[in-house]
Amino acid sequence: MEKLMNSYETLFIIDAQLSEEEIKALTEKFTTLIAENGTVGEVNEWGKRRLAYPINDKNEGYYVLVNFTAGADFPAELERIFGITEGIMRSIVIRHEDKKAEA
Repeated sequence: MEKLMNSYETLFIIDAQLSEEEIKALTEKFTTLIAENGTVGEVNEWGKRRLAYPINDKNEGYYVLVNFTAGADFPAELERIFGITEGIMRSIVIRHEDKKAEA
């Protein structure tokens, strides 16, 4: 039986007060984690942007958008890891309803 893979995208905001090396390391950490558990599609680094509202008294964040395919159990684990990682201000994982890929 073939394993059904769903199409997802995740957007996460990294604390903009971190150094460039730390931001690059966090971005690489999560793209590698996604690649180990699925297939990475497109990675868009939007860069530093002003937040719509202050988060922890900070007005700027570094935005990263990643499109990927993975099994149905991986997004919950990804959200858990986002939640416990220092330097991640906000994150969201969304499943695309109309896109499905079979592995």
